[in-house]
Amino acid sequence: QVQLVESGGGLVQAGGSLRLSCAASGRTFSRYAMGWFRQAPGKEREWVAAISRNGAGTFHADSVKGRFTISRDDAQNTVYLQMNSLRPEDTAVYYCAASPQYYSDYVPPSGEYEYWGQGTQVTVSS
Repeated sequence: QVQLVESGGGLVQAGGSLRLSCAASGRTFSRYAMGWFRQAPGKEREWVAAISRNGAGTFHADSVKGRFTISRDDAQNTVYLQMNSLRPEDTAVYYCAASPQYYSDYVPPSGEYEYWGQGTQVTVSS
């Protein structure tokens, strides 16, 4: 089992940047593919980005492609979401999630994440 703690959220003006971090407990972080999701008030949860165990495979939703980048640092047991050119519609609670995987380069779809953090609020003002 892995425990996840997000940080880095906050209030930023449109066009600004934030970097979210998700720190994982335990010594088996490298066994997990990781993902970022978000949920705005009154909306469905949206899958934002994902990265394979070895970092070779990534996914970014069309809504964030070219603006957000997911990365991981296994030495730090941390996954990041660099968010640039933020828009008011990016306002949401952002969650990281972990998916235990056998294959190192597999990026699991949104339904395969088993462990979740508590979330961090991102607010983008216009």
